Amino acid sequence: MGNMKLKDCYIDETNVLEIDKLGPNPARLLANAILGCLSASFIFCLKKRDFSLNDLTAEAEVTIGRKEKGFLRITKIEVSITPKIDDPEVRKRADQCKKMFENYCTVTASVREGINVEVNLN
Repeated sequence: MGNMKLKDCYIDETNVLEIDKLGPNPARLLANAILGCLSASFIFCLKKRDFSLNDLTAEAEVTIGRKEKGFLRITKIEVSITPKIDDPEVRKRADQCKKMFENYCTVTASVREGINVEVNLN
């Protein structure tokens, strides 16, 4: 993967700051990363089957709950991808992608498998 530059994005757990550039809280940012990766993987799978999609809706819902020791944790991220497909032949291609596209999403697979996070406080 190459280097990427991201414009300033203010991330606040409570989103109480009055800043025009305020971005999502960290839980939503993680859900957006998963959602974006899965959507892109699904679209890529369709393109590999020579089909382009005109309309797709995707949503992610984050569930947060208390785990052992009472700490808040993300307990579930539910992703819904809804492609608008009227043609039965194209629907068949989309169903073929349904069986495999998740495996190609780096972010989702990494979260599912657990990511080793190393923190250095300097």
